[in-house]
Amino acid sequence: MKRVARDNEASARRVTRRALLLSGGMAAMFVALGARMRYLGIEQADQFRLLAEENRISIRLLPPIRGVIHDRHGKVLAENEQNYRVVMTREDAGDVEAVLNRLSHVIPLTRSDLDDALEALKKNSSFVPITVKDRLNWEEFSRVALNAPALPGVTPETGMSRVYPRDADFAHVLGYVGPVSEKVLEGVENPDPVLQIPKFQIGKVGVERWLEDTLRGTAGTKRIEVNHIGRVMRELDRIEGQAGSDVHLTIDAGVQNFIQARLGEESASCIVMDVTNGDIIAAVSSPSFDPNLFVRGISNTDFRYLMDHDHRPLANKAVQGAYPPGSTFKMVTALAALEEGVITPETTVRCPGHFESGGRRFHCWRRGGHGAVDLERSLSESCDVYYYEVALKVGIDKIAEMGRRLGLGIRHDLPMSAITEGNMPDKGWKMERHQAEWRIGDTINASIGQGYVLSSPLQLAVMTARLASGRAVKPRLVRAIDGREIPVEPAEPLGLSTSNLTAVLHGMDAVMNEAGGTARSSRIVADGLRMAGKSGTSQVRNISAAERASGVMSNDQLPWNRRDHALFVGYAPYDNPRYAVSVVVEHGGGGSTAAAPIARDALLRALYGAVPPLDAYPADQRGRMDSLLSSLLLRDDDGRYPGPSET
Repeated sequence: MKRVARDNEASARRVTRRALLLSGGMAAMFVALGARMRYLGIEQADQFRLLAEENRISIRLLPPIRGVIHDRHGKVLAENEQNYRVVMTREDAGDVEAVLNRLSHVIPLTRSDLDDALEALKKNSSFVPITVKDRLNWEEFSRVALNAPALPGVTPETGMSRVYPRDADFAHVLGYVGPVSEKVLEGVENPDPVLQIPKFQIGKVGVERWLEDTLRGTAGTKRIEVNHIGRVMRELDRIEGQAGSDVHLTIDAGVQNFIQARLGEESASCIVMDVTNGDIIAAVSSPSFDPNLFVRGISNTDFRYLMDHDHRPLANKAVQGAYPPGSTFKMVTALAALEEGVITPETTVRCPGHFESGGRRFHCWRRGGHGAVDLERSLSESCDVYYYEVALKVGIDKIAEMGRRLGLGIRHDLPMSAITEGNMPDKGWKMERHQAEWRIGDTINASIGQGYVLSSPLQLAVMTARLASGRAVKPRLVRAIDGREIPVEPAEPLGLSTSNLTAVLHGMDAVMNEAGGTARSSRIVADGLRMAGKSGTSQVRNISAAERASGVMSNDQLPWNRRDHALFVGYAPYDNPRYAVSVVVEHGGGGSTAAAPIARDALLRALYGAVPPLDAYPADQRGRMDSLLSSLLLRDDDGRYPGPSET
C-alpha cells in the first residue's frame, strides 16, 4: 500500500511539472506573438498600409540632357536651364478632367493648356506622363507640391529646357528646338522611346535639327512607388541616361555679333570663310529673330509679325537665298575663257556702251562705254561688253563647268536647313528644264551673272575662297564633338593655270586699290592687309526701252522691293589670303556702295579679332567710321550687352 501511495505521489509531481512547463511555453508563445503583432501593427504600420493601399511600381523615362553648343573659342551658344514643370499620368489620375480642373485652381492654366493636356492624355498610353505646364516659377511649383494629395496622377518635376543666350545672333545657324510632332514620329520606323514623351523637344531647324542624333543623348529610367490615387510615394532607384555630345562650331561669336550689328535692319546676309581650311567664321542673315520664343511657345502675334515682315526674318538668306550674282560672276567667265585659250590677259575689247547681237542690243552699265578694255580693267571698272564678247567666244558649257569647279551650282554639305543648290545653267539644263534650245542671249546674260544664273552668299564665299587659294576648299561648320577635333582634309588644287588665276586676282586687286576701281572707297589701308574683291549689282526688274531712252531711274527713286540687289565678294590679305567674304544686301542698290563697306568691316573684324582700328581705313573716312563703329551695340565676351552706364 505504501508503495502505491508513493507511486501516486511521484506521478502527481511529474504531471504538475509538465503542466507548469506547458503553461510556461504557452505563455512565452503568446508573449512572442503579441510582440510580433505589436511590431507589425505599430512599428511596421506605414509600410503595410502602403501595400494595403494597392501601391505599385512605375517605371518612367528620364529625358537626357541635351548637348551644349559652343563657338570656336568655347563660348556658349546653346545650353540648358532648369525648368519647373507639372506632369500628369492618366492611369493614376482617374477622372482627368476633374483633376485638371482642380489643378487650374492651383496654378494658372489657360483653356489652350487644358485642351492640349486632354488631347495628349488621350493620344498617349495611360502610363505615359504628359507635360501639362512647364516653365513654372518656384511659387507655382511649391503650390502643386503642397496640393499633391488632392491631385492624383499629378507630379511636379524639375527638368532642363533649351536656352539660347546669344538669341538673335545665331538664330539662323543654330535654329531651335520644339516638341516632337506626329509627322516626325510617322517618318521614323523605330523611333527612340524618348521621342514619345509628350512635349519632348528635338531640333526643328539649323544645327539643332541636323545634329539631332549627336546632341540628343540617351534616356535614363527611374522606378517610383505610387499609391492607388497615383501619388508618388518615393523613388526606388534611378539609372541616369547619357547626355548628348557637346559640339564646337567653327563660327567666332564675336565676328558673328559684329556683323549682325553692322547689317542692322537691312535685309542682307554675310558669310566669312577661312581660306586655308574652309571654316565658316560667320554666317549672318538679317534681320534675325529670338529663337527662345519658339522654345517657350511663340505667341500668334509674334509669329504673324515674323511671317508678314517684308524683310523675311525667318529665312536664312546666307544659305537659302539664291540671287543672280551679277558682276561678282565675271571672274568665272574670265577664267573659263583664259583656260580655253580664247583670250589672254592682254586681249582688248572695245566697249561703246552696248553690244549688238541677233538684232538685240545688250547694254553696259556705263552708258557712254569704257573704250578699249583688257582683262584687268574689265574687272576693276566692271565693263559688261567685255564679258558679252568673251562669253560668245568660250560658250556657256565651259563657263558653267568653271562655275561648278569654283563651287557654284552645288549644294554644299553643312548642318543647316534648306541650303540651296543655286543654278549654274548650261545647254543641257535648259533643254531638260524648259524643253527649249539655249540662245545667244542666254549666254550674254549669263556672262555677267544674270539670266538663269543663281548663287547663294555661301556659294559666292566658297568661290572667292577657291579663287584666293587656288584649291577646292570646302566649307565646314563643325569643328569638334565632345572635345575631339574633326580633321580637315587638305583641299585639292583646282588645276587652273597659275598665270591665268593670277591675272584674275590682279583684276580683283585693282577693283579695290586702283584709280577707277568700282570699290576703291572701301579699300583697306593697313599695312599687310590689302584687300581684293569684286562688286556686283543684280537687276531685279526689266528696264524698258523708253526708260532707257529717257534715263534709267536710280534705285533711290524706286520702291524698296524694286531696287537692285547689292553684292560684293572679296578676300584679305591679298598677298597671303586668310579670309574670304561675301555680302548680299537685298534691294540695296549698288554693290560698291551698299555691300562693299560691310564686307570690308567684316574682314577687318575677323583679321584683327576685335573692333577694327580707325587707322585701317582711309584717312578721309575715319571720322565717319568712328561714329559708325561706336554706334554698334556689341556683346561682351560673356555674351551680354553693356549696361546703360557702359553704353
